[in-house]
Amino acid sequence: MGALHGRDSALIVKEFNSVTPENDMKMGPIHPSENVYNWKNADAIVDFAVSHHIKIRGHNLCWHNQEAAWMFTGPDGKQVSKELLLQRLKDHIFTVVKRYKGKIYAWDVVNEAVDDSNDTTQVYRKSNWYKICDGPEFIEAAFRYAHEADPGAKLFYNDYNSEHPVKREKIYKLLKKLVDDHVPIDGVGMQAHWKLNDPSADELRKAMDEVTSLGLKVQFTELDITIRLPRPRPAPGEVTAVGPTPPTPDAGYTPEVEAKQMAQYKMVFDIFREYKKSITGVTFWNVSDRYSWLDARGGGLAGGAAAGANVPRVIRKAYPLLFDENLQRKKAYWSVVSF
Repeated sequence: MGALHGRDSALIVKEFNSVTPENDMKMGPIHPSENVYNWKNADAIVDFAVSHHIKIRGHNLCWHNQEAAWMFTGPDGKQVSKELLLQRLKDHIFTVVKRYKGKIYAWDVVNEAVDDSNDTTQVYRKSNWYKICDGPEFIEAAFRYAHEADPGAKLFYNDYNSEHPVKREKIYKLLKKLVDDHVPIDGVGMQAHWKLNDPSADELRKAMDEVTSLGLKVQFTELDITIRLPRPRPAPGEVTAVGPTPPTPDAGYTPEVEAKQMAQYKMVFDIFREYKKSITGVTFWNVSDRYSWLDARGGGLAGGAAAGANVPRVIRKAYPLLFDENLQRKKAYWSVVSF
């Protein structure tokens, strides 16, 4: 929301043709209690984009993080029934999607519903949605509700670490089930919270090949490439100190990391161009290095919960975007726009 004011807004109008909200359309912020909706910020984003002829991606309709906690409690104060939870989900989706029908061209309908562990038998995240519905029925339901609310909107499943082999295969299983069951899904949002050494070109191509084999489109929905590498994991048998690991000092945006970031941006956008018939959008997660959700995120954490409510507030700059802290184009910018 803050990016719509001052210099950031001018940069958005000049450099971007699509926007997405960070927090302001998520279920918890926009629908904090059963009969209360907070439209102010979401409306302002939509009005700004419409007035400047900029497309809008809606983000998101169903997520385990920043969820509306009241949805999971029934009138008797106990855990809500599956039937009532799905009715509340339908009411929420109908209200939000219909409000912006004809203005928001695409929605992240379900966000991050796939399990993160290396257990290949556990496909779905054990969220409140999953537990109360006793399975993944809420995912199909959310897509059907969104399509009914706005048949013209493009509908996406959105997730992070989509290129990592174990999670990639879990996401593929989810998508194949949705396609086989004729659920109205148009594509996959790959969040693309990436690092200087991750993903590899082979991992990215494999993820693209699997999604497109199902006839689905791809959008990269939350792209940033942090300069901070993960902290090394202890070796087997290694004894580590008890207590929190002190943060790695911020070394700044050095020429060395600048060159590595340029190379990573070039690699991924070269692949994007290879698959340009299947990619319908690329969204960066914020505007410039002046602010990124990664700046306040613990070192070494990968993907997920972008702009979530419970991130640590230790600032270490990640310098992940194409514009610097003064809103000037970085060298990496030319790795992206140069053809």
